[in-house]
Amino acid sequence: MAEELDRREQILHAAFEEFSEKGFKGATIKSIAGAAGLQSPALIYWYFPDKEALFREVLGNRIPVLRAVRDPASLLDQPPEQVLPMIAGRYLSTFDNPAAQRMVRLMMGEAMRRPEIAEIFGNAVIKRVLGFLKSYMARQVELGRLRPHDVRASARAFMGMLLPQAGGKLFFPVIREDGLTDEEHIETATRIFLEGLRPEDDGLVETEKEARHEGDDGGEGSSTSGG
Repeated sequence: MAEELDRREQILHAAFEEFSEKGFKGATIKSIAGAAGLQSPALIYWYFPDKEALFREVLGNRIPVLRAVRDPASLLDQPPEQVLPMIAGRYLSTFDNPAAQRMVRLMMGEAMRRPEIAEIFGNAVIKRVLGFLKSYMARQVELGRLRPHDVRASARAFMGMLLPQAGGKLFFPVIREDGLTDEEHIETATRIFLEGLRPEDDGLVETEKEARHEGDDGGEGSSTSGG
């Protein structure tokens, strides 16, 4: 059993390197088997039915944000102040790995040229992350932590707030010239996002309304006494 697990991990490691070097199209079962030190490519089919299944497993095993949403039920009831920064941190940390950077760049190029690869990559990564966020946002609305809204849009919006930081690592180093760290960006972006979705009857909102009301009263009183 341990030997089988070791071999499976060996295949996943080799596949990750092959996909990151050659992309989905360029990496073959034969080349992956060779990189894994297997005597026959047929051995890979003992563990994975085809290259697409192997690719999905590589992403789920090697991409931090996909590992984070592997067990969504355990996260749905946790507060957004904890879950959203964690998801953002796992997402951005993906692009600290040079091999992952190479693979994402290659996949982006392939996806633009080949719709079938865009579908594979989209189903393996984007659909899973956005699917989790939509379910999570909906649950937080049910719990009264976020105001009712279209969770499809909020899931996209949250990931969209992270794209420039990721782009600075992948394609545009100029974005990083201001020295903004992932932690600083995540903290500010999460705060902006959550403030925009705070329930209207939230205690803080009520406190702010009361403060404004008292300020208005104070202003009227001063005007009266001055007259």
